[in-house]
Amino acid sequence: MNIVRVSLTLFVGLMLFSVSIVGQTKFSDPNVEYEFILPEEDWKMTVTPSEYSPNVEYVYKDKREGHLEIRKLTTDPEDLFSDVIRGEEEKLQFKPGYVAGKEENFLGAMTGMVFNFEYVSSGRNYSGRYYFLRENSTTIYVVRFTGLKDMLRLIRNQTDYIARTFKIKEVKVSKRLKSN
Repeated sequence: MNIVRVSLTLFVGLMLFSVSIVGQTKFSDPNVEYEFILPEEDWKMTVTPSEYSPNVEYVYKDKREGHLEIRKLTTDPEDLFSDVIRGEEEKLQFKPGYVAGKEENFLGAMTGMVFNFEYVSSGRNYSGRYYFLRENSTTIYVVRFTGLKDMLRLIRNQTDYIARTFKIKEVKVSKRLKSN
């Protein structure tokens, strides 16, 4: 009886796990050195990276519901996350109704900080959630999410998931020795 219960529990767990990964899509492109996982098929790419522009952008259903941009910043080795966040905030403060939110520590495949803010656009309340992820002492990736305030709150688990899975691709080293 106990074996049947354990087997049934494992089966149900595996079914739930397989259903949860069905809609996931891994983003990887030869023109950028990073990759991440999109948790739902509702995320659609709107800007594709190229050899001239490494920028990537996605929307969640509609740009108002969720907009994702990824940017690479070069920083001084002495710069703290708070310094980099202040630099981004200087650009944001001119948005109508801008209100800075709190900063939070963030852990995922890369460590970093999250900066939250709100603003008004076309008479509607929007919010932003920017993940600042450090690759090394001079490189920080900013994974920027913006959207209608209530909608961005609803998909926060997805924005966190995308940022947690954001990582630098592993470089494959050929083990083949050159012959002389």
